[in-house]
Amino acid sequence: MASSKEFLDFVLEQLSPLEGISYRGMMGEYVLYIEGKVFGGIYDDRLLLKPTPTAVKLSGEPSFELPYEGAKEMLSIDVDDREKLIQIISSMADELPQRKKK
Repeated sequence: MASSKEFLDFVLEQLSPLEGISYRGMMGEYVLYIEGKVFGGIYDDRLLLKPTPTAVKLSGEPSFELPYEGAKEMLSIDVDDREKLIQIISSMADELPQRKKK
């Protein structure tokens, strides 16, 4: 099942206080970036983040889900708690690898 544009718009609105947020559509889902680094994505209308040490720690009781069959587990995050969401994503930015140059 593909993710809806409405859910993407809601997540982007929740993240609007953060600078450098962008996204890219891929096969009905969305990959999310902060300052050009992948931090997570929207899969089946769920926000899933890379499980960096900081993201896992700040999430409280971490919940992991597969974005799609054959993928690595990602951290499932509640998108309704805007403050916590912003805190996690802004804190994990330094732990993310730089985007590979082609």
